[in-house]
Amino acid sequence: MGNSLPPPANPRFVSASRSFAQHELEDLKSLFKSLAAQSQSNGRYISPSIFQAYFGLKGALGERMFNLVTQKRNDHKLTFEDLVVAKATYEKGTKDEIEEFIYQLLDVNDDGVLGRSDLESVVIAMLEIIFSMEISERGSNSHQDIVDVFLNAATFSKNGEGSSNKSMSFEDFRNWCTLIPSARKFLGGLLTPPDPGRPGCQVPQLLCSENVHSSMLLLRKEYAWHIGGALSPHELEEWKLLYHSAMNGLSFNTFLGSISNDEGSAVLIIKDKEGHIYGGYASQPWERHGDFYGDMKSFLFQLYPKLAIYRPTGANSNLQWCAANFSSESIPNGIGFGGRVNHFGLFLSASFDKGHTFTNTTFGNPCLSKTSQIYPEVIECWGVIKRAQQERQDALKGTVLERFKEDRHMLNMVGLANSSE
Repeated sequence: MGNSLPPPANPRFVSASRSFAQHELEDLKSLFKSLAAQSQSNGRYISPSIFQAYFGLKGALGERMFNLVTQKRNDHKLTFEDLVVAKATYEKGTKDEIEEFIYQLLDVNDDGVLGRSDLESVVIAMLEIIFSMEISERGSNSHQDIVDVFLNAATFSKNGEGSSNKSMSFEDFRNWCTLIPSARKFLGGLLTPPDPGRPGCQVPQLLCSENVHSSMLLLRKEYAWHIGGALSPHELEEWKLLYHSAMNGLSFNTFLGSISNDEGSAVLIIKDKEGHIYGGYASQPWERHGDFYGDMKSFLFQLYPKLAIYRPTGANSNLQWCAANFSSESIPNGIGFGGRVNHFGLFLSASFDKGHTFTNTTFGNPCLSKTSQIYPEVIECWGVIKRAQQERQDALKGTVLERFKEDRHMLNMVGLANSSE
């Protein structure tokens, strides 16, 4: 019939469209047309290969994302409606909707069970995308130890039907995201183009002198990315090595002297004789105090054998500790984070050859090592260089004479330079 009606609009698409401003929908339409043209589909759909290439997705993670975005039709055709519905849920939905989408994304086998093998596939794809690694089968690559620290942070508490293997529940997934915020940022930004501003992709540039070989350093770039998950973008530009015990010696005074010229935040990392690696982010400079100080930006972290970040809980303000040359037992000399005096979340004595780590309410962290008493083997401290901070330091490099000339010039302008008064 000549008066046949157009097919009814997809209600999910109509609802999803309301999440976007008109110009955003137009931008999405332009993007779709461009990618559909590259897919050689006469403008009707986007192919899997073009989709994954544009968004910079690889392997199991890229395949699973395409599957979810196309609503599991398995027809290898991503329509404009698919794109709008997926981005509305994944980017504009509620916190629960977004995390449910990511939780499904991690189930790369699409069997309704998020197992360790699913998570391993996602972690491998994530590291390959961020660090341009090539990680093949288990045990065949030196990067596998990095994959393992991500997996060791996960809990699999959900009982499987007809199987003895436990899987990751939705609550387990949320806890993993809390411990590894860098992964949560990355997994929440996969439908944006892979440029330097993409969430979860920024890795600090690690600066150290030429005579320091990378094999000496505790801070690997993957660890820096993990720690950076709890920081703002302007704190992820450059980190400079200020102190390393192998070069500077295990000395508290040398440590304080090495960092005295740095007025910014710092990352303290310890490897103990048990082989565990952990530390803390000090948001305020290390300065001599007789009590706790700092702000709520500080946190503790673990790097090996598992990754974790422990932010302040708000239970108290016992955040940073730095005491030197005190004679009172109630003011232990050394540096620390959280807890209370003589029962810190993390503490290094002024001798720098021992310390302790205890569960505490400040950060809600467990003991960071195998035992509560720790014996450091390597200690590193990195200064976080912020652009504004660097600009201030550069501005202060002018000599006294240059500043005097400027002052003299100003006085000449107002006719006071040669005044006898």
